[in-house]
Amino acid sequence: MLVLLAFIIIFHITSAALLFIATIDSAWWVGDQFYADVWRICLNATNCTEVNDSMHGYTTLQAVQATMILSTILCCIAFFIFVLQLFRLKQGERFVLTSIIQLMSCLSVMIAASIYTDQREDIHNKNPGLYRDIQEGSYGYSFILAWVAFAFTFISGLMYLILRKRK
Repeated sequence: MLVLLAFIIIFHITSAALLFIATIDSAWWVGDQFYADVWRICLNATNCTEVNDSMHGYTTLQAVQATMILSTILCCIAFFIFVLQLFRLKQGERFVLTSIIQLMSCLSVMIAASIYTDQREDIHNKNPGLYRDIQEGSYGYSFILAWVAFAFTFISGLMYLILRKRK
């Protein structure tokens, strides 16, 4: 049981770390001379511009920012509640509250990555000047980590739903 508990804790911490990296790091859309994320666009690694309300698609990027932050916060709250429930639940009860919060985190990261996937072309191709140089590129590792974090949070949410407190 102790090994299973350690695995679940490590899996949850890994999920949170993936969410933090995907939210903070600047590699959602990358190319030869640029990288972009939901916070800023950098050309030649020196000329960085913060995403602001003068850019086309700003509200879309705000939605992605908000849902990624929400998913990270929910994942951390789920871990905190899991630790509390570990000591408070009676033997044989399930970690339902932890599971619900973790699945809400899963839903939030899925929404963020889906919005970015759907609106990426619209965001990057309709801004004059700055975005003209970054139309040709590919999804970066932070974007991929967001989808991996989706899978991890989904699996851990299901694990908490199935898990019963034992001695």
